[in-house]
Amino acid sequence: MSLDKQLVRPFVKWAGGKRQLLHYINEYRPKTFNRYIEPFVGGGSVFLDFQLDKPVINDFNEELINTYKMVRDKLADLIEHLKVHEENNSKEYYYEVRSWDREDSYQSRTDVERAARFIYLNKTGYNGLYRVNSKNQFNVPFGRYENPNIVNEDVLQNVSAYLNQSEAKILCGDFEKAVEYAEPGDFIYFDPPYAPIDADSQNFVGYTLDGFGYDEQVRLKETFDRLHELGCYVMLSNSSSEFIHDLYKEYADTTQIVGATRNVNSKASGRGKVDEVIVMNY
Repeated sequence: MSLDKQLVRPFVKWAGGKRQLLHYINEYRPKTFNRYIEPFVGGGSVFLDFQLDKPVINDFNEELINTYKMVRDKLADLIEHLKVHEENNSKEYYYEVRSWDREDSYQSRTDVERAARFIYLNKTGYNGLYRVNSKNQFNVPFGRYENPNIVNEDVLQNVSAYLNQSEAKILCGDFEKAVEYAEPGDFIYFDPPYAPIDADSQNFVGYTLDGFGYDEQVRLKETFDRLHELGCYVMLSNSSSEFIHDLYKEYADTTQIVGATRNVNSKASGRGKVDEVIVMNY
């Protein structure tokens, strides 16, 4: 199919998504580069806005990455499953579908069934959150939306066409693995789980979000440095916290502070208008 570029956009809601910051990201991205790599793809607003050839996208979330693959490879089947969810949508049905991953039979569900469940729960769960308990079971409550857009066919079809036509490479794993094959001249955009706004090096040690705590932030900084030394263009988004400014202090001259409105946060300090940073090595 021919692409409608306006409809190549995220098909799931995602906490911390970058749609608000696309203007800044486009303004600050390198003018020319080779391959584009996004190790924390999330809802995909950045790479779907860039619409480049042969992008490399990655995320640690297996259910999310399976969904990208099913949008690319088995769209017709996926849409049929989503239509079933749409027809049956109710609070009771939501909790029935949510409970699938508490059953042994979940492992025998097809990749398409899992992807349709992922999109359905994302569109009907509270605030589009993705949250699991200690047993890796999805535990977001029902969202009570009047008319959730469960089967967004136009967007799904155009994203599927883009993923195929661009020959996008879709990976699932740790951010370090996603950049193993980075080469000089490649552009890497990191959008990790953010450090808490009020964190400094002393009080951040116990903090984790999706398992991404102090040690992971430091490991990411080391990866950023290695890619810099390799000759890549590297950009990173994070909170404008003392900890992050201190961690990336040698890139202070090419760090920009930008504002974004955030509504999905357990702490009041993380809601509303908050400052974020865009760190670059160029």
